[in-house]
Amino acid sequence: MNTNELRVGCQTYTWEMLGAGFGGGPDDLIDAIAAGGYAGIEITDAMIGPYSSRPDAFARALSDRNLSLVAFAVASKSGFTEAHEVETDLEAVRRWLDFVGHFPGALISMGSATVMSDGPRADKFRIAAEVYNRAGELGRSVGVDVAVHPSSHHDTLLFDRADYDTLFALLDPRDVGWVPDTGHILRGHRDIQDTLRAHANRIRYLHLKDVGPDGDWAMLGRGTLDVPAVVEVVREAPRFNGWIVVEEESEEAGADPTRAVAANRDTMRRLGF
Repeated sequence: MNTNELRVGCQTYTWEMLGAGFGGGPDDLIDAIAAGGYAGIEITDAMIGPYSSRPDAFARALSDRNLSLVAFAVASKSGFTEAHEVETDLEAVRRWLDFVGHFPGALISMGSATVMSDGPRADKFRIAAEVYNRAGELGRSVGVDVAVHPSSHHDTLLFDRADYDTLFALLDPRDVGWVPDTGHILRGHRDIQDTLRAHANRIRYLHLKDVGPDGDWAMLGRGTLDVPAVVEVVREAPRFNGWIVVEEESEEAGADPTRAVAANRDTMRRLGF
């Protein structure tokens, strides 16, 4: 769905990356995101906590704060590249599809294929494609869109443009979408706009994150990302749903995530979003 209506959400990894340094729960996250002025939230399987078996309660908690669930992010210790873990990974997807089915319009975002063991890269791509395609089929059967979120983190299988092209050639674009993350793209691709245009038919929503010239994470608007130019490209994608999800992994976010995400929302307003 191409839309001119843009909505701005926030990803909860800003808190998740703190590990044991974050002692709160999902209510603390949604309180901070609502107070920051966001319209939506993307939460991860690691941060959903006691709401994992209570989707109706989570829906009420979001509604009370005027938030929408944009997407639910699913990761795996297998990196989605271990043949002996395929069925286990898909069972987890089934569970979370049931959860997300309580939130009309929300998606499942599957984490980046990651190398977890020795073996030919071609085999890793093949296994990841099997998991993503079968997850997409499961999503279609219950009316929930599934998308892949590539990452530039350690041991990712999806770092540069060639990696994206290799994986996407193996994925059914009807069932498996793409969540482009501007920060991760900038760290591995020479031309972010070219990458976005090349695979525009796969884009479902956008992850917005900034990096400095050395590839380190930067607060939004303080790095190399041209936010308006990227948004202009993405909003023309035929299946883009209008959601821009801001994510922050900088040192400032590590020191005070709530303040960092509020500052990013202010930056988006200054940019006209």
